[in-house]
Amino acid sequence: MVIIIAVFGLVFGSFLNVVIYRLPRRMSLMRPPSSCPGCGARIKPYDNVPVLSYLLLGGKCRRCGRKISPLYPAVEALTGLGFVLVYLNAGRALGLELIAGCVFTSALIALGFIDYHHQILPDVITLPGLVLALAYAFFRDDLTFRGALLGAVAGAGFLILVYGAYFLVRKKEGLGMGDVTMLLMVGAYLGLMRTLLTLILASFVGALVGVYFILRRGKDFQFALPFGTFIAPAAFVAMLWGERIVRAYLGL
Repeated sequence: MVIIIAVFGLVFGSFLNVVIYRLPRRMSLMRPPSSCPGCGARIKPYDNVPVLSYLLLGGKCRRCGRKISPLYPAVEALTGLGFVLVYLNAGRALGLELIAGCVFTSALIALGFIDYHHQILPDVITLPGLVLALAYAFFRDDLTFRGALLGAVAGAGFLILVYGAYFLVRKKEGLGMGDVTMLLMVGAYLGLMRTLLTLILASFVGALVGVYFILRRGKDFQFALPFGTFIAPAAFVAMLWGERIVRAYLGL
């Protein structure tokens, strides 16, 4: 079953690559079929096997030899690994918890990579994700609808406060509203405590990366980082291990 879940994740990761590439460009997710961005050649089904085709082709287009970004197999591998971890965390049970976790994981991967490439977080992912997370709360044992609503309001509210404070001090925007809608979705799925953990982890790692770019890459303090790219892995960690992390911290 682990192998089946992993294969399904790899295949779905291939679809996420389509979402990540086409959605910000306002292209159809269904048409035209996948093709090489260099020569425009249609990718044959046998050259579109997740991860394996990339390795067999040496990371190049079969027709023109143009290099294919390693982010494509990375997305596929991350999705496969993410689905397996969700399955194991769900007690190896095939049910609504597994489906919800895989959908949430897929949304995080898509949002994280889209924000990395384009510094946008599409509402077409975050807002339906928010609705689904709130609806899912009625079927959960670990989180009530009220808890989901509180998590959404707390996560988004914190970022709105940061947005407002930065604007008052610097007289310009220091945070995109896409981050706010993403935290609405994340908060509704994770609840209050794990959402706060997500914010702490994302902010800490984001600060470290920012310091690296300032010290090593010569960037200044106006350099913009895609915060959604840090929220996504932090939310995934909080989903799987958040309760244990919070419990261990409170036990100190």
